[in-house]
Amino acid sequence: MTNFITPDGLKEFEKELKERLEKRRKIAQAIKSAKEQGDLSENAEYSAAKAQQRENESRINWLVCVIDKANVVEKKGQDHVELGCLVDLARENADDMTVQVVGTHETDPANGKISHQSPLGQAIIGKKKGEAVEVETPNGKEKYQIKDIK
Repeated sequence: MTNFITPDGLKEFEKELKERLEKRRKIAQAIKSAKEQGDLSENAEYSAAKAQQRENESRINWLVCVIDKANVVEKKGQDHVELGCLVDLARENADDMTVQVVGTHETDPANGKISHQSPLGQAIIGKKKGEAVEVETPNGKEKYQIKDIK
């Protein structure tokens, strides 16, 4: 599977990886300190540090995989919707909205970042300003018109 990602998304993942690698050292120190307290079977600090370590290492592994396999896509223009574009949409029965079309790993709907593979993302990719699309949602079909592409 191709791992499309925007340049900004790649920077964010690289920043998070750096932070997590630094956090790794702090967790290792916490584990060392907890071990020095003696009996590990009833040591809550040790258990908590080990749980943090598992979560952190899992995320580090995921980030390394995403970064290593990233296919960075630069947007080429603003005449049609493509990965990385900010798109202003008018909705038929709701407030207008702005979304950024991003790769699957960057998806964050609460912050307006939608995957190019989502139903809305698929509907607007390749479309031009002024074009309308219809998307099947859990609440039924919704109509959108592309007001602007940035």
